[in-house]
Amino acid sequence: MLRAAPRAVLLAAATATAVAAAGALTTLTASAAAAGCRVDYRVTNQWTGGFGADVTVTNLGDPVNGWTLTWSYAAGQQVTQAWNATVTQSGTQVTARNVDHNATIGTNASANFGFNGSWTGSNPVPTSFALNGTTCTGATTPNTPP
Repeated sequence: MLRAAPRAVLLAAATATAVAAAGALTTLTASAAAAGCRVDYRVTNQWTGGFGADVTVTNLGDPVNGWTLTWSYAAGQQVTQAWNATVTQSGTQVTARNVDHNATIGTNASANFGFNGSWTGSNPVPTSFALNGTTCTGATTPNTPP
């Protein structure tokens, strides 16, 4: 009877260690690159010198907990206010970061944010986006070539 107790304790400890290790392997941080993504950038309204935009980013890879979406403007547009993301801009480069309530994007799930901006001359839609450093092509990118 004394031998059964130590075995049960060892088995429970080994099981707890295995579960903890498995949990650590499936958790991704904000610095993790997405395997693939798709961005729907829509100008929702436009007026002389300004516009509103709606952006939906869809994660096609493993879940991410924390995201950063980047893009550049070709015609000098400026973001003036945003909601559901923290948006900053340096020159033509724009960076949108999650807020607490939309930080996690599961596989095939989406996060959405919007903003108002200004423009002069023209307001072309950005041609390239990157989620956590991975260019969004609408498909997944394998880590190694096939």
